[in-house]
Amino acid sequence: MQNKFYVAAAMLVAASPAISLAAGRYNPVIVPAEFSTTIDNPFFTMPAGKRMYFKSQTGEGLETAEIIVTGKTRKIMGVDTLEYWDRVSRDGVLIEDTHDFIAQHKNGDVWYFGEAVDNYENGKLKNHQGAWLAGEDNALPGIWVKAKPVVGETYREEYYPGNAEDIAKVVSTSETVTTVMGTFSGCMKTRNWTPLEPDVKEEKFYCRETGGTALEVNVTDSERDELVRIEQGG
Repeated sequence: MQNKFYVAAAMLVAASPAISLAAGRYNPVIVPAEFSTTIDNPFFTMPAGKRMYFKSQTGEGLETAEIIVTGKTRKIMGVDTLEYWDRVSRDGVLIEDTHDFIAQHKNGDVWYFGEAVDNYENGKLKNHQGAWLAGEDNALPGIWVKAKPVVGETYREEYYPGNAEDIAKVVSTSETVTTVMGTFSGCMKTRNWTPLEPDVKEEKFYCRETGGTALEVNVTDSERDELVRIEQGG
């Protein structure tokens, strides 16, 4: 469904690619030399070999996810991006196999340049719905995780008109989060939504102690997707 989403002008960070959400305009200026595959953002630290495991009890069953920072790279819009491999299963059966592509801007913000998606049903490949790559078919990259988040700022996480239009707003930078792994303080909390599914809203908690997402909560039904284990590569 084609939608136009109007948001007040986003706060801009000095030395960051130009971004505007005002009046539906979005045209980030991407300079490849300003990006790196070294992801050391304090809220999202992704060295090669890192593995993260998540668990969520949903209305459809127990979902588990394994995320691997493979160390593989792919050039998108002239930018060398790092592969972030995400495999999701429900009750032990694979339902989604995704390769996300990220890179870090020189100001520390982690940018999202697209994803290759395989969706499965009953153990068989169903489709590639949700896949997109920046620079193709009017798709553009967005910011996945801010390095120096400011409460109230809003930014696009991805932009493939009519297909992938996730938006995030920084709600807090001093949250305390408790999961099965423990209690983490000083976390960033974002509110996430998309105009393509206006009834779906999530809250995500990024913690320095985990170097990534510790918890995601579906605001509508309160389902929790928790980080349950981290394995560092080496």
